[in-house]
Amino acid sequence: MQTVTCIEDLRQLSRRRIPKMFFDYAEAGSYAEQTLRANRTDMERIKLRQRVLVDVSQRDLGTTIIGEPVPLPLGLGPVALTGMQHRDGEIAACRAAQAAGLPYCLSTMSICSIEDVAQAVDKPFWFQLYVMKDRGFVKSLIERAAAAKCSALVLTIDLQVLGERHCDRKNGLSVPPAIRLKNVVNIATKPGWVWGMLRGKRKTFGNLAGYTPGDANVASLASWISTQFDPALSWKDVEWVRSLWPGKLILKGVLDVEDARIAAKTGANAIVVSNHGGRQLDGAPSSISALPTVADAVGSEIEIMFDGGIRSGQDLMRALALGARSCLIGRSYIFGLGAGGQAGVTRAIEIIRDELDVTMALCGVNRVRDIDRQVIA
Repeated sequence: MQTVTCIEDLRQLSRRRIPKMFFDYAEAGSYAEQTLRANRTDMERIKLRQRVLVDVSQRDLGTTIIGEPVPLPLGLGPVALTGMQHRDGEIAACRAAQAAGLPYCLSTMSICSIEDVAQAVDKPFWFQLYVMKDRGFVKSLIERAAAAKCSALVLTIDLQVLGERHCDRKNGLSVPPAIRLKNVVNIATKPGWVWGMLRGKRKTFGNLAGYTPGDANVASLASWISTQFDPALSWKDVEWVRSLWPGKLILKGVLDVEDARIAAKTGANAIVVSNHGGRQLDGAPSSISALPTVADAVGSEIEIMFDGGIRSGQDLMRALALGARSCLIGRSYIFGLGAGGQAGVTRAIEIIRDELDVTMALCGVNRVRDIDRQVIA
């Protein structure tokens, strides 16, 4: 891989190396992308407080995430279609995360299945769950995650209906790719990606294989998925999942203080302050603007995690300062995966870790657990 010094370098490499429909899928937001942009612009407005002549020779980036020690307050969040960014992408990303001592969360809508990943790695990983209309399927996913010894279940609670992503419709996004002239031409310019995909374990949603009616037919599978998001989803479903899942539970998708207070009383171990990467309600607050009020309201009752717009160690510092115990990244590691597979994900983690280390030093902080609002200018 060429010299890579920042996440933007990985993004540019990924753009060149993978088909447009899959790059756009990872990068884009919903509708006019106002919330997507706000996740970054609001983050960048937060200025850090530079301190001098402070002994920062004993820096420690370690912390815990839901009780597990980690060398960095970071995890790899769930991203659908990760396996279309790179051959066996979920396995590659999980291996990179585990080599760095960090948690990796597998999406329900992954290409490699729960079992594929479990067989390919040595340590437990997290599994992200959508509660779909077919509760039998949901129950089977929970049972499969437990059988694979997943160490946490991440329940996504902000996708009861699916936000429109214009570029996906325009690109004819499907798995495998739709046979359209512009797609065929674009894919023909990515021979490395094509060769990798031909050697991959799967070409469609691994967790759905063998379950959905007619799942050998891509059109039938897509039709089934489109009907499964459940607008009747409620807090009672969280209780139902909690009753079935024996391990640690994380609720992902909280932006509102009232929702955070309800979530804190569900028995979950943590909540993730997140707007789904700007991919659901366009016009919603940025994740970083919602974080301080949520942390102030329930941070003493439940562990606070953060997701949305982390592209650097400085961003990680900002989120920690405003009340997060740890952060999840999505696009940052997906760009690394598209750029260079497992090595690219490793590089993304290294970049953020090294930037956080330097940022702590320049802000006069030695320990991650000492980061608070005093580091904000």
